Amino acid sequence: MRALLAGLLCIAGLAGAASAEDCTTLATQLEMNDCAARAFDAADADLNRTYGDVVARLADDPAGLGKLRAAERAWVAFRDAECGFAAKGVETGSIYPMILFACRQAMTEDRLATLKGYLVCPEGDLACPVPRQPD
Repeated sequence: MRALLAGLLCIAGLAGAASAEDCTTLATQLEMNDCAARAFDAADADLNRTYGDVVARLADDPAGLGKLRAAERAWVAFRDAECGFAAKGVETGSIYPMILFACRQAMTEDRLATLKGYLVCPEGDLACPVPRQPD
């Protein structure tokens, strides 16, 4: 069982860059659940900082800012619904929080990469919704 849990943690990225803590070495399910929650919180904090950077770049574009906010609200709703579905098979078990947070962390890290990409679009990229930072 421990090998299965360690594999799930690695697949979900809990031992990844968002957290310096290695969740795969913990002994109890409660510890693993707490570690998964902390890893998600770290990824979510990174996402919120980057989202703030994107918002700042859109300060002179109220229409773009409105679309970003709508997209972010929709994305959060999708992430939470998707992860609720993904963890459905274990929703009555003690592993449920770990699986739920691992899914949320992975999806949050994907969204973070998308937002960071908007901040470094090459000059002249007409498909980029975020203006380049002034020099």
